[in-house]
Amino acid sequence: MTASASHRPADLPERIRHFIGGEQVDSLSGATFEVLDPATNLSYGTAAAGQAEDVDRAVLAARNAFTDGPWPGLEARARARILYRIGDAIEAREQRLAELESFDTGLPITQAKGQAKRAAENFRFFGDLIVSLHDESYSVPGKQLNYVLRKPTGVAGLITPWNTPFMLESWKLAPALASGCTVVLKPAEFTPLSAGLWPEILADAGLPEGVFNLVNGIGEEAGQALVDHPSVPLISFTGETSTGQLIMQRSAAHLKGLSMELGGKSPVVVFADADLDAALDSAVFGVFSLNGERCTAGSRVLVERARYEEFAARFAERAKNVVVGPPHDPATEVGALVHPEHYRRVLGYVELGRTEATLLAGGSRPDHLPEGNYLTPTVFADVKPDARIFQEEIFGPVVALTPFDTEAEAIALANDVRYGLAGYVWTSDLKRGHRVAGSIDAGMVWLNSHNVRDLRTPFGGVKSSGVGHEGGWRSIDFYAPEHIVHVALGDVPTPRFGSKELPK
Repeated sequence: MTASASHRPADLPERIRHFIGGEQVDSLSGATFEVLDPATNLSYGTAAAGQAEDVDRAVLAARNAFTDGPWPGLEARARARILYRIGDAIEAREQRLAELESFDTGLPITQAKGQAKRAAENFRFFGDLIVSLHDESYSVPGKQLNYVLRKPTGVAGLITPWNTPFMLESWKLAPALASGCTVVLKPAEFTPLSAGLWPEILADAGLPEGVFNLVNGIGEEAGQALVDHPSVPLISFTGETSTGQLIMQRSAAHLKGLSMELGGKSPVVVFADADLDAALDSAVFGVFSLNGERCTAGSRVLVERARYEEFAARFAERAKNVVVGPPHDPATEVGALVHPEHYRRVLGYVELGRTEATLLAGGSRPDHLPEGNYLTPTVFADVKPDARIFQEEIFGPVVALTPFDTEAEAIALANDVRYGLAGYVWTSDLKRGHRVAGSIDAGMVWLNSHNVRDLRTPFGGVKSSGVGHEGGWRSIDFYAPEHIVHVALGDVPTPRFGSKELPK
């Protein structure tokens, strides 16, 4: 076995199929597409390529389960019990899930192992949340009682990305199911493998037939059909900004509810008084973990000039020592990028960066990995704010380093992009830390920390990084919006229009 050889999991399905109305099915047209192992770029199988008629079949099953099935009407505690069982079933499959995710996405196996625990926790969290939610009431003594109910909207369309597919599917599935919605999931076409675990997990947990449906396929076909379907009132999407813009345009015809977490180009602001060791650990991990294919990656590192040269040299040295290797190797820290199409895109930015800035580390294929989508962690220094590698999302193990002189300049540089998903600030001056954190145009900012998230907090971005927020009760608001009932407690004086009575 060569260093670039792939570890193929046992018992892979010959064909990845849809799951509609409780059954594994092929596309009505028989259409399929090939799926590739990113460590070799060889096909490991085919997946059913969903078309509009397959999406229509899935939506009909979900709609019938919503209108005629028990799920939306179950008490919160009954739904929560099923969510807890789903969490347990996910955790029991941790090894299998990690193996499939690492093989399909190219993620290092050690990082793929954390996905099962996070996915399980999503279901347990929303099981707890729906039981603890309480309805509000507003009383006007002797006159009126006003109270708030939550009603699931109907069929939710869930469109998920390829970077941590199973975990991000759980992120949407858990609150949608907790709220009483039925769902149609369209996984990313690059990484459909682990989504095939959901039917067994959900059925074993007791989820009624038809509540969960899955249609594989290309975004422009299956994804577009789901967005266009008139019986799908909600779309939750995670992916690139240009696709989000298209979804927004196409959803306008039906005024669909949208929750979209889109691209990012997040700044890491390091002041001279920061704990440089901690900031360095966080910045290196934040941009190179998950192969750099993460929406909240700190891909622009802004360093106060007094410590810039030192920080840049240390960053480059750390990047050179990051272990790039086969995804299944426990020693690997950066594995294979997900797909040759994406790999070519990232390499294009690396070549562009050579003309825009100073290359300090990486920028090439590792010598010991002659095939597959491998790239050494790449560090560019002295990157100008008008450079494309400063402005545009690369979504790979590539980072731009830029110096600044003043707090005001740091804030201006941090905000000088179209995106606004996350930000990171490092300083020992907490007054300044709070000022800068509050001044960064981003949905989320971490102060003296990398991306550690409490599931109760809102998640989402501003500008071109998204529409709406999910997380905690905000997710429940999206899938089961508030419904207000006003009750009269006595006679209500009402002007009698058309009665011909003279006013008194």
